[in-house]
Amino acid sequence: MEQNFKNHTRFITSYHRILALFLISGSIGSSVNLVESFGTDNLYAASLLLLLFVCCIMLYWFVRVFPLKAQDRAIRAEENFRHFILSGKPLPAGLRISQIVALRFASDVEFLELVQKALAENMTNKAIKLLIKNWKPDYHRV
Repeated sequence: MEQNFKNHTRFITSYHRILALFLISGSIGSSVNLVESFGTDNLYAASLLLLLFVCCIMLYWFVRVFPLKAQDRAIRAEENFRHFILSGKPLPAGLRISQIVALRFASDVEFLELVQKALAENMTNKAIKLLIKNWKPDYHRV
């Protein structure tokens, strides 16, 4: 299937929906259990269970964020190199990483023009993607 603005995001149901639902449900349940355990012998176990769910939620977040940061760095380097090849200059320093990540979908023909427009108009990543006429797919980012 050809990638475009409408289908370029990746959504993993088991991660984004099912695991998130389990973590939220478990956190709520363990919070209720903790509240009900005040004044009983079960307080220590209930507090550890809630702590475990807090740790799992943090893991859920960091397992997603850390690889994205690494991918953003790689994309910045790739797009800086592409800009240098096309213009003989590095990417303008004023571009935000979200703009650079969005610009990776632009074909070489429209890339330089979109870089200048994104910088001049302080465009969002969504606005940049909507302006792309010749979509250059990226099937490797998760």
